[in-house]
Amino acid sequence: MKFKRLLITTMLVASQVAMVLPASAEEIGQGNGLEPSAEMQQLDVNGTTNDGVQPGDLPADQGTTDGTIGDTVPEDGQEGTGSGDEMIPPTSPVTPPADPSMSQSNSGQLILMVNSNKMYQNGKEYLAPYPMEVKDGVSYISIRAIVERAGFQLSFDNTTKETIIKRGNDELRFKLNTTYYKVNGVTQTMRGKSYSVENNFMVPLTAITKALNISYSYDAAGKRIIVNLNTLPVASFSIGNNEVIAGETQVQYITNATSPIGLPIVNEEWIGRQDIFMTPGDYTVTYRVQDSSGQWSNPFTLTIHVDKPHTPPVANFTTDKDTYKMGELITYTDLSTDEVGITERIWENKELAFFTPGQMTIRLKVVNKFGLYSTVEKTITITNETLYTRDEFNKLFIPVGEEYTFDGTQVPSWERIRYAFTSDAVTLIRSNSPETVYSKGILYKESAIGNTRFMIHHANSTGMPVKMYVIATNNNSETTRLTQSNLGFGGPSNYATAAGKASVARYYESMQTGSKYKDTWFAPGESKIILNELSATAMKQGDVISLFADLYSDHTLNYTVIMVGQDQDPFKTLPYLSVLKPDIHNRGTYTEATRNIVVTDLIGNTPSRLLIGDNSSDPFLIGWDGPTGEYRMNAGNFGVLYKVKLYRVAPNTLITFNPRGGHYMGSIMVNGDIVGLPSSGSLSAPNENAVLFRTGEREQTVDLVFTAAPGSNLSVNLLFQQLPEKKSE
Repeated sequence: MKFKRLLITTMLVASQVAMVLPASAEEIGQGNGLEPSAEMQQLDVNGTTNDGVQPGDLPADQGTTDGTIGDTVPEDGQEGTGSGDEMIPPTSPVTPPADPSMSQSNSGQLILMVNSNKMYQNGKEYLAPYPMEVKDGVSYISIRAIVERAGFQLSFDNTTKETIIKRGNDELRFKLNTTYYKVNGVTQTMRGKSYSVENNFMVPLTAITKALNISYSYDAAGKRIIVNLNTLPVASFSIGNNEVIAGETQVQYITNATSPIGLPIVNEEWIGRQDIFMTPGDYTVTYRVQDSSGQWSNPFTLTIHVDKPHTPPVANFTTDKDTYKMGELITYTDLSTDEVGITERIWENKELAFFTPGQMTIRLKVVNKFGLYSTVEKTITITNETLYTRDEFNKLFIPVGEEYTFDGTQVPSWERIRYAFTSDAVTLIRSNSPETVYSKGILYKESAIGNTRFMIHHANSTGMPVKMYVIATNNNSETTRLTQSNLGFGGPSNYATAAGKASVARYYESMQTGSKYKDTWFAPGESKIILNELSATAMKQGDVISLFADLYSDHTLNYTVIMVGQDQDPFKTLPYLSVLKPDIHNRGTYTEATRNIVVTDLIGNTPSRLLIGDNSSDPFLIGWDGPTGEYRMNAGNFGVLYKVKLYRVAPNTLITFNPRGGHYMGSIMVNGDIVGLPSSGSLSAPNENAVLFRTGEREQTVDLVFTAAPGSNLSVNLLFQQLPEKKSE
């Protein structure tokens, strides 16, 4: 009994293997002599029904599908044609000739005669093991017929009882008497059920063409289906150089060559290729490849632009005179030129004035974006006559925003300008402690309504990349609107003073332009991330960020400032975070955080000073710590916005900025213009100051807007003094 069962199983496997293993089709050379089937007579030449409806399968659903093409085995030496890898199916009818072998020479086309076992390829006629036939409106073809002519691989999986077709990386698996099959492991549905007839495994033709993106068309007049099996390799290349310079650049050719069916690329051909182009101009370079079957790709062409060799910039400058007195202003005019633009100017010994007599040589080096440079120098003569002392010259001619040194020890003896101030109802939320953060967590928590200002300043010392977020939550039963008016963000930077200076300058810029204005709406119970600039870029170890922002909410919102890993979801992580303990720096919530200082007295005729952040003329804000409710004092009044209006500044008055607490890097707005403190570098207390403004020959009103830059030190002085008398040269 066991022997009988084994014998039957062996016979069944052998019959299925015979159905799928390809047997060479007989090659003959006669015409077709076919009569059209009723189904084919219903289709026009483009594979559509006469009423214009696109069918779904062959022959009752003929159509043309677009996509990549199938495989074929070409004749030796056959070359690809066209200009790309896109195959366009035939669009006009091809009437069967009396002798098809005389007209069909394209191995990329396989012609299947409807209701016949005749096939034509590469000018030759072949016989399929079983005719293509129509069942229930679906056209079926013998797997052996299509596989042999297309050059696919065919096998049988005895374990799963599946017939397998492979083309390159694509795999199709069919089972007898099913309406489904697998395409690269994914089950797909066929229009009809597979079956066996006379030891031939028959499947819907469109199951194969769809899965392998093989295009086809139906020739109604010729009663035939034209399948596009073109399998040309595809070639392309690019240039790895940003630019190609004649006679200089070694051109980097980056090639890409593939075969749709995974055949090895065995040969390549270049036309117009040069490793170094000696003459400027546009050059056409063509590239094509050949696969192991002998087929050549369509040529790929690229135009390479070759620039002329770059020339260095020409450094050149003049001075308004060749001879100067000591302390006399020197005017420099830079006349340097370059074909693409100068990226760097390096001056040596360029002084606005010299205070010792003799020959002075000034040098200028200019560099362009290619690193090419040139240098020029000029020598001027300084006489032993004095026009201005150094101190007089600095007061008169140092540009606004630039610094100069002086005897700052005398400043405390200057008259102190007495002023009164009023405050605006602005809630300041200062998140600045722990300033250096060693672990992820909650940095600050607070709720606020109405006008609110954020000042955030932290450094990452967690040892990993992190991001910071401010999450706002609406715990009201009503929708809440949050309006952002001004915002300035600095960093991430390795330097706290640089991040602080950038945040203040951009905060002022947003006041000038209104570019940061936006509204955000919160539904009841909704939380959103605000101040998105904070989390736009991850903070690396040692990075510092700084932010100022002015907001307004019409209902109370709860705010949480957090630092988490750069890939962590802030909302999912928040419930597991704890509030970090503060360090020696300041965090807190403070009300009345905008101060309006008005001075109506005449100032500038005698040396005087206006102090900010000294806790005397300008007392520190008192507040509380949001997470704990503990008492806090805002030392330095960081985050406070000062609006200073000086109604009467005397004619010929010099206004400068002098730090008193240590190094300072920041900016200030003077009559609407942003002035660096200083323009570059930093100021050191107490013997350096930066020029803010000079009044003219008449009394003037001066408006100042100032907030202390994070990372810098307070207190600071605004100094007022008379300018020296100008002298004739």
